[in-house]
Amino acid sequence: MLARTLRPLTIYDLVISRTNLVRAMATVNGVSDALDPTNAARGTLKLENTEKRDTLIAIEKRYQKSWQESGVFNASAPSTSEIPLGTITPQELHKKHPKYFGTFAFPYMNGTLHAGHSFTASKNEYGAGFARLQGKRVLFPLGFHCTGMPIKACADKLTDDVRKFGQNFERYEDEQADGEEALPAPTQAETKEDITKFTSKKSKAAAKGVKLKYQFQIMLALGIPREEIHKFADAKYWLEYFPPLCKRDLNNFGARMDWRRSFVTTDANPYYDTFVRWQMHRLKELDKIQYGSRYTIYSPKDGQPCMDHDRTEGEGVAPQEYTALKLKVKEWSPEASKILQGKLPDSANVFFVPATLRPETMYGQTCCFVGPKINYGVFKVSEQEYYVITKRAAWNMAFQGTFFDNSQFPRVASELNPVAELTGASVVGTLVSAPLSVHKEGVRILPMDTVSPTKGTGVVTSVPSDSPDDYATITDLAKKADYYGIKREWAELEIVPIVETPSYGNLAAPFLVKKMKINSPKDTKQLAEAKDLAYKEGYYKGTMIMGDFKGEAVEVAKPKVKAQLIQSGDAFEYAEPNGHVVSRSADECIVAYLGQWFLNYGENDPGWRDQVLEYVKNDMETFSSETQNSLEKNLEWLNRWACARTYGLGSKLPWEPNFLVESLSDSTIYMSYYTIAHFLHSDNFGTQPGLFQIKPEQMIDEVWDYIFCRRDISQDLLKSSGISKADLEAMRREFEYWYPLDIRISGKDLLPNHLTFFLYIHLALFPPEFWPRGIRANGHLMLNGEKMSKSTGNFLTLNDAVNKYGADATRIALADAGDGVEDANFEETVANQIILRMHTLKEWCEETIRDPSLRTSSSDDDMNLWDRLFENEMHTLVHAAYAQYEATDYKIALKSSLYDFTSTRDFYREALAAAAIPMHASLVRKYISLQALLISPIAPHWADYIWQEILGEPNTIQNARWPEVPTADSSLTAAYTYIRTTTSAITSAEGAQVRKKSKGKTTSYDPEAAKRLTIYTANAFPAWQDRYIELVRSFHEKASLEDKALNAEVGRMGEGKKAMPFVQGLKRRIQGGEAARDVFERKLAFGEVEVLGGMLRGLRRTVPRCRGVMVVEVLGEEGEKRRGGRVVRCEGEEGVVGKVGEERELAGMAEGAVPGVPTFHFENV
Repeated sequence: MLARTLRPLTIYDLVISRTNLVRAMATVNGVSDALDPTNAARGTLKLENTEKRDTLIAIEKRYQKSWQESGVFNASAPSTSEIPLGTITPQELHKKHPKYFGTFAFPYMNGTLHAGHSFTASKNEYGAGFARLQGKRVLFPLGFHCTGMPIKACADKLTDDVRKFGQNFERYEDEQADGEEALPAPTQAETKEDITKFTSKKSKAAAKGVKLKYQFQIMLALGIPREEIHKFADAKYWLEYFPPLCKRDLNNFGARMDWRRSFVTTDANPYYDTFVRWQMHRLKELDKIQYGSRYTIYSPKDGQPCMDHDRTEGEGVAPQEYTALKLKVKEWSPEASKILQGKLPDSANVFFVPATLRPETMYGQTCCFVGPKINYGVFKVSEQEYYVITKRAAWNMAFQGTFFDNSQFPRVASELNPVAELTGASVVGTLVSAPLSVHKEGVRILPMDTVSPTKGTGVVTSVPSDSPDDYATITDLAKKADYYGIKREWAELEIVPIVETPSYGNLAAPFLVKKMKINSPKDTKQLAEAKDLAYKEGYYKGTMIMGDFKGEAVEVAKPKVKAQLIQSGDAFEYAEPNGHVVSRSADECIVAYLGQWFLNYGENDPGWRDQVLEYVKNDMETFSSETQNSLEKNLEWLNRWACARTYGLGSKLPWEPNFLVESLSDSTIYMSYYTIAHFLHSDNFGTQPGLFQIKPEQMIDEVWDYIFCRRDISQDLLKSSGISKADLEAMRREFEYWYPLDIRISGKDLLPNHLTFFLYIHLALFPPEFWPRGIRANGHLMLNGEKMSKSTGNFLTLNDAVNKYGADATRIALADAGDGVEDANFEETVANQIILRMHTLKEWCEETIRDPSLRTSSSDDDMNLWDRLFENEMHTLVHAAYAQYEATDYKIALKSSLYDFTSTRDFYREALAAAAIPMHASLVRKYISLQALLISPIAPHWADYIWQEILGEPNTIQNARWPEVPTADSSLTAAYTYIRTTTSAITSAEGAQVRKKSKGKTTSYDPEAAKRLTIYTANAFPAWQDRYIELVRSFHEKASLEDKALNAEVGRMGEGKKAMPFVQGLKRRIQGGEAARDVFERKLAFGEVEVLGGMLRGLRRTVPRCRGVMVVEVLGEEGEKRRGGRVVRCEGEEGVVGKVGEERELAGMAEGAVPGVPTFHFENV
């Protein structure tokens, strides 16, 4: 029997076995890779030699330990014993003791921090460091956000995983990837030419990406040991596990955090819980929290609203409200009639239900569209009423009182089943009655291929007078009636005017379709544009010319027509999400109409909205126009926001404890909690007492009112709270000192929700003097020019970055990444280069400060030109960096504080080396000191090492002050620019000749032979420049050196080619700080001959095989012709250069020399 069942193996069997083996191996390898926590960074830069990095990291660890042990970042307000409460106003207190209080959005505790978190945190880090240098008391605290669904949802999934697979998931076996099925025997048509080659229908990206199905797999991918994962089935364990890791990572980053003020949110911390309950009580008393029925995004699985932070997809998606029309069936198509036979009562009223945004145009309905390939259900509303819609639309309606009572929503889709199912094709030809339509005899159901099953109800009513899509489709149907299987007259009902518009007449859709030459419903791009034009024109500028509201503006008539339709029973309200939303429990969300507690943001409380809007427009710093515009726009459209839920973690709603305060509503003013947290508790959970022995139950609402300056102290308060007067006053002092918040830093994605709510609630609960001073939003962080993604291996956690590059190199690369609202880019190559730069700079500082060859004279007379230029340029950069740090332009501040600062040192060092002159010891020390101070906000570890161990300063640089240096001398600045420009021009010209010769081209001299350099300088300007001096003078007197107008005038005067560079040079001198009088009188801010004289020795050494350098002054003018030249400075061998005072004939290029812009000439000797 067995022998008869066996057959010989065929090549197909071998191929199938090979194919399944390859698939199995790919699946196993893919899952293994996905579970490897190091795999997320597999595509990032690989470092080879780490010796220099390790040296810098060792320094960083040493200083981090010192900072933490000394508590240098723990900040406090002036005590009430120093300055008694009430003896000075908060404003006077701030003036006497300047402060900086900055925060960034506290991270959610369902994982470790990634590089994007650190990018946002870094902005406050740099600001805090700069504020310390300004002598301000600085508070930079951080709490840990745990409110909401994500942690609870993940914990519940793990509970299921443990139940299914065992505590350590020992019963789990690798499963085949979703969608993989056993291979069927191929048909002849499917057989490939080369059946030995395995191919996949998946894209390369899809083939690489393996979706982790179970929560325990995700935890393994986070690097959590398998034997510990079961502990996370308890949601509280997340709150214990991740905050210490967050603190570790930020300490390793060198963050200037006051960790005494940390806490976790939710009722896990009873002190914070009282703070949230106080907040909710007071908002309700102010009528800012109300109860009512409204549309909201809702998760059927979770049984509660799904707000932004509860979503894995669809943040920012809101309910879209429609008018759902009821088009009663008068006569079924033959096919539909056959399908429905016996399934509906004979007396049943069946309605096709299209959802429209334009109820005012319903007078012009000529047909109703369905998607021929879409499946529709006939859903029972009551014994006598049924709706024909998609199942998706029915599922939304089920939560809006249509199929189920609002008090008893369904939880799974199987609770809602149609009594019959139909394809769109089967109902084509059905006659329906369209409410308000002029075609009272009825309109037909017709096919439309572009109907979307995932938008609206899948049923679309047609108004070809005002909808370009409808007009294009109805025209196509009429032309190809036989092809579509319809009667032509069904598509040729009269199109009547409904709305008069100034631009497109009273038949906007036909006008736009013809004007834009749209030939088919397939011209989707043009149709989308036409639809947008028609809708905006009709809504904002249109006037009704039909119906009960004829003569009224469409904007006014629209809600009236909608109300009329609903009142007559011909329509009802319907809503659905305006995008795809998935909850953190992996549930696809819908829109529900339900009673809920909400914060009354927006148009329903216009006084509140306008108060916030005015504050944003007139009083608050936003640091960029993009942030300003975004906040203003958000305030104009934001509406009521559900503030309570029934599932997740959080604080209970005080007056209805079966609800929890949702995550974006308990995190609006927690910055104020930072100010006094350390008084209440010394651990995250409030189990250990703080500086005061206060219990949670003592923190009654009236205590919070007093702390936040909403009421005065009284005997009743002291008695009811049991808190001493001294302790209450100390907490109030701490609040009124640190508040208002100076800057709130966040990613731009929080502008539409958290940051807008933050403003609303601050303005509602606090006196005006405590309203936030500034919001700074930043873009997202890309990594190596691409979006960070674990699946592609282009991902770094903060811990990864710091371990890989060290804290300071990471911080510098983050500063270099960008400052605006546009997305920034963390370049690993930059971080890697920074390691070498900072290590090299450290070694230079160590070696040079001890160099015995340095000049040590303390006399100012010993300062040569190069010394003075170097010192002056350092002063220039100190002032520039101050302004840039103050403006929070950290990328530019980094340039001034590090790149330009070291470049200036290099210029000084190289100029003196070329002239064989040692550097000045006092300037070397000054440079090292200034370098440490300027870079300390961004790279504090390196700076503190230089400060204490190289310079020998006794205290940490964290307590140092910004250097006070004189204002830069404009004459020295001009001379510095002149030297760099002239030197660059000479060396570039020499290099160009070398390159020409290497390519075999003719050169004006042999660059590889001995040579002499002659520099021509003029003591007078050409006469033609007088006209342009006067032009620039006239513009300057009008306080306008604007390029466009000035350049136009230069062009009109007809000498643009030579005049434009001259005019721009004058502008640069004025804008660079030179006195306008000196510029217009054509006086250089420095002695050109003296400066060139100081350059000669260096130039001779810099230019290869240069035997001598002369400076020749061009003498006077005869019209436009120079008369001759005289040697004024020289350096070189005798016989190669002339003698000072000797007259010389001029080379041709001497004619081009003008004061401040010399020309030069090489010749072989």
